[in-house]
Amino acid sequence: MTNGIYTLANDVVYDQLVALLNSIEANAGEDIPVCVIPYDDRLEKVKAEISTRKNVMLFEDKSVIERWENFSTQAWKYHKRAQKVWKQRGLPPVYRLAMHRKLCGIDGPFDKFIYFDADTLLMGSLTLIYDKLNDYDWVTYDFQYKSDLKYIFDQPLEQLVKVFPGEELKSNIFCAGWFASKKGVFLDVQLEQLLEDLKSGEADVMALFGPDQSLFNYMVLRSKIPYYNFAYHHVEHATGNHWSSQFEDIDHVLYDHGKRLTYLHYMSIPSSKFTELCQGYDVDIAYKNLFLYYRYLNFPEQRPQKFIRPSWMSETSTKIKQFIQQKFKNMKVKIQKIKH
Repeated sequence: MTNGIYTLANDVVYDQLVALLNSIEANAGEDIPVCVIPYDDRLEKVKAEISTRKNVMLFEDKSVIERWENFSTQAWKYHKRAQKVWKQRGLPPVYRLAMHRKLCGIDGPFDKFIYFDADTLLMGSLTLIYDKLNDYDWVTYDFQYKSDLKYIFDQPLEQLVKVFPGEELKSNIFCAGWFASKKGVFLDVQLEQLLEDLKSGEADVMALFGPDQSLFNYMVLRSKIPYYNFAYHHVEHATGNHWSSQFEDIDHVLYDHGKRLTYLHYMSIPSSKFTELCQGYDVDIAYKNLFLYYRYLNFPEQRPQKFIRPSWMSETSTKIKQFIQQKFKNMKVKIQKIKH
């Protein structure tokens, strides 16, 4: 039985991808296989990096990518509210469709797998995660259950309990940036039933602007596959994993009150910040020295030695560009509304 890791990446997140791969080799071993699922066709630097690593491969089965994009498209097609809002905002029929490619792991080469967003650093052993998959079909390790339910399902509770078991609704939600599962965890007959349920009106419970996360949570909770969250069920030994928490850095590994982290997630920090950091700009990123350590682990001589603040002109130009882009987006939304 083959255990492995998946991530989703393109050249835009190249620096994060390199840091992730190095952290995996350093903290899980060089032999654990990693498969990079392409976010899109911008892969020149990604392919070059993969060619230098014996344990890393690119996911190239286009039929599987198409299968899960088709499934996700059908699922969101039944969400009438999402279709209306996305159209008004000038967005495609499925917002961030490529994020749903994470599901390709279900049809990939690994019997057991853990999915990492590219903006993640592995800090500790994964043995407990893979072992837990002997008893459960979907395993997570995050504190999403402490957040507002609206980020996953944004309808009133009285509507949600008509779809999901009330006692599991809050405790079983998770972040889609890190999870573990198995090959073939969803059978075709299950997927067909999920689409029928979504079509019947249940699609409306899903939140609009974290679409992959909303859909994955719906699939796991609605199908009732065995689910386990270390941060919920193993709380006395659980650690944090979000960059906003205060951790102790000991020899390039983070600890939460003496407990070693499994991973650190830089969720919501723009990839451009990491690119700027690696170009020698003094960017405010939590644990940036830790990130730089893993980013340049194999070539420390390439690590920037001095950091400069972006010039006043550069910062002003960036702000003006962002302002114009936002105004343009707002104008497109207004035009779409008028047309509608």
